[in-house]
Amino acid sequence: MNTRLTRLLHIEHPIIMAPMFLVSNVNMAKAAAENGIACCIPALNYRNEQEFEHALVELNKMGKCYGINLIVNRSNIRLRKQLQLCVEYKVPFIITSLGKPEEVIRLCKPIGIKVFCDVSDMKYARKVAGYNPDGLIAVTNQAGGHLGSLSPGEFIPALVSLFPDLIIISAGGVGDHVGLMEKIHLGADGVSVGSIFIASVESPVSEEYKKACIQYGAKDIVCTTKLSGLPCTVINTPYVQKIGTRQNWFQSLINRNKRFKKWFKMLTYMRGMKVLRKAAFDATYQNVWCAGISIEHVHSIRPVKEIIKQLIA
Repeated sequence: MNTRLTRLLHIEHPIIMAPMFLVSNVNMAKAAAENGIACCIPALNYRNEQEFEHALVELNKMGKCYGINLIVNRSNIRLRKQLQLCVEYKVPFIITSLGKPEEVIRLCKPIGIKVFCDVSDMKYARKVAGYNPDGLIAVTNQAGGHLGSLSPGEFIPALVSLFPDLIIISAGGVGDHVGLMEKIHLGADGVSVGSIFIASVESPVSEEYKKACIQYGAKDIVCTTKLSGLPCTVINTPYVQKIGTRQNWFQSLINRNKRFKKWFKMLTYMRGMKVLRKAAFDATYQNVWCAGISIEHVHSIRPVKEIIKQLIA
């Protein structure tokens, strides 16, 4: 398919392999590029700037399109150095999440780095559009991880109508070719797809995590606020059922306190990411696995190449 997204990023298919915390890596990016799509990797997947820089060196050797995801709110204390490296290595594109992308756009666009911004509602979309990014990523209520509140049928046409000059990418709910075409017919220039790639051969997570994406389906995805304070989708394992998906009354009280909520949110986020990291790579009964409803389409562990065929066939 020939869309504004394929032309801008010089890719064959209008698909971005979504940035997945702990999951996305260089091997997945290489497999994506070799099969006509672009992969975006969270900068936070690397423990320090040395590891991140080494990954950028490897990614640039491909000579093909890839992206880096930057968290641009206060929780990311490493943002300035991460952005500096992205500028230095001239990454093809950046996806910003959870904050104000003004500085990223100001530094990157003049040197040819494309910038797409995650948006989860119309109010935030209007604000972000004012910074003149290359496009908006509509994080819908079908997204895995942090999700929005609007359905694709509501959100995508509204963004297309309001911002005709911006590339609109739909995030959430795509697991096969039918899902891809549904979003294109709504007016999207492309899609961001994540959860179905968790159970890929190239994915670095544990076999237990991958098998969970096969064993469970769309009906087993629940939303929790315990990981980051924001709604986040996880697989409803017995451990998740045991601990619940809502913050207790004391946590909710602190979260509303003007004096303490900033620090409490940061602490909640750090603890939540630690839980996810342990579950993703270690054998543990504390199985909190992040995924979206598109795992309904996951039936085996396959190479990235085969999963892409499922999307474009």
